[in-house]
Amino acid sequence: MTYIYSDYRLKENVSYSFDGTSRLKQLKPARFNYIGKADTTIDGFLAHEVQSVVPESVNGKHNEVDGKGNPIHQLMDYGSLVPLLVKTIQELEARISALEKT
Repeated sequence: MTYIYSDYRLKENVSYSFDGTSRLKQLKPARFNYIGKADTTIDGFLAHEVQSVVPESVNGKHNEVDGKGNPIHQLMDYGSLVPLLVKTIQELEARISALEKT
């Protein structure tokens, strides 16, 4: 299990007011297989597409290569998408509750 620092004493400019739903709607989940593994289809994202919405979830640069022209592949931390997912669920729950009251 990987842990990251999340202690409030390490943070500043904390805001709970942001539009998670609009950001989440910019993400483009896809189904794909990796080259050479045609029999295994998975759900996921293309890192460079996510990078423009949640930059902290992607490590590396789009189309980066080393000095010999070999690709340096981007990596994604899917766990960093969880706060955005939770915020969107909270926003949707508030909208549903408001609709149920009318």
